Amino acid sequence: MTARSSSTRPAVHQVLATLGYGDAIGNEVLGIRGVLRTAGYASEIFVETADPRLEPLTRDYRDLIDASHPDNILIHHFSIGSRASRIAYALADRMVLVYHNITPPEYFIGVHKDLVRLCYSGRRELLAYVNRCDLALGDSEFNRQELEQFGFPRTGVLPVVPSFAHLDTTPDRTLVSEFDDERINILFVGRIIPNKRIEDVIRCYQAYRVTHQPHARLLLVGAYGGFESYLATLHHLIATLRVPDVHIMGHVSNAELTACYDVADLFLSASEHEGFCVPIVEAFHKRIPVLAYAAAAVPATMDGAGVLYETKDPRHVAAIMDTVLSSPALESEIVRSQDAALDRLLTRDFGGLLLDVVDQVTRSPRLPRAEVRWDFWQRFAEWERLEELRLYRPSAYKALPFAPGERGENS
Repeated sequence: MTARSSSTRPAVHQVLATLGYGDAIGNEVLGIRGVLRTAGYASEIFVETADPRLEPLTRDYRDLIDASHPDNILIHHFSIGSRASRIAYALADRMVLVYHNITPPEYFIGVHKDLVRLCYSGRRELLAYVNRCDLALGDSEFNRQELEQFGFPRTGVLPVVPSFAHLDTTPDRTLVSEFDDERINILFVGRIIPNKRIEDVIRCYQAYRVTHQPHARLLLVGAYGGFESYLATLHHLIATLRVPDVHIMGHVSNAELTACYDVADLFLSASEHEGFCVPIVEAFHKRIPVLAYAAAAVPATMDGAGVLYETKDPRHVAAIMDTVLSSPALESEIVRSQDAALDRLLTRDFGGLLLDVVDQVTRSPRLPRAEVRWDFWQRFAEWERLEELRLYRPSAYKALPFAPGERGENS
């Protein structure tokens, strides 16, 4: 567990549960690795799982045990509790925790019981890192403040600097031909999950359609896998209110996403919990006026641009929508404010901030070694054997003399 290159510099590795393709965390992880390698640091990405398109860029999180060294720095992306997190905790490496926020579990009660448990346990597990981290960073000021509330003594911000490469593609022609006409298109992009309050988007759209623009359309873009019951409640709401022209598009390709932004006249968000909200700055990039509910990290992400609203009365929001969409001069002013906010975001020296963080941690006094159970590694090995049994011999796993989930190593 003390492998080390001949370089006098520490290695700076990243560890996280899952590396996704095209999402905000995945893009940040790849960006961090690029900055570190360019600066001459040895840097690998250790994960439990990865999108097949990114697997060649990663290593299995268990390999981190052999790569570990007390002088190395682990950049630990914490978004929910995981086996990779526990391995990182137990090793001797210094640690920078990057917090991407965990949605409060109450949003998922009655909708997704497993996610209620995972979000609750993830927030609880985060507390264990208060004295384990040399530095805890939020990827937004909102997330940094939450870390402070959790009791982390040394906090900072490593800002999200989004990439728009996935939108620099030819828009899907079929989608453009279907929606690019004289009608007003209201757009929301984001996962179809309860904290996004899609039902409020639908109610505001309906009020706008009834009182101002009867030929408007609503485009809802985002994955809903695992949230089919929530999706069913949205369909029920649409049927009950008799809301026409709501297009729930699910997960889309980059070409389809680009087309959705290209045909949109207004981006409308009613989300109540966001750690940053990348689709807002994607809308900035595509020069679409943004109207968003002023909650969680959204005001900071908007950075004085776009339009925020503080009451969810659908008639009130519909009136704002009409004011924006019926005044070309106002719409142009809003878009200019968004251009300026996006320029401020993109001119942040992400690489310089990251390297300053590494230098700060390298020069800081070493924290006491984290205490773990004397039998941690034995229990970890036992858990790995159980996991292998669960995956490859499920019948034998189910025949074990305890119910899955009743023992710590099997939960």
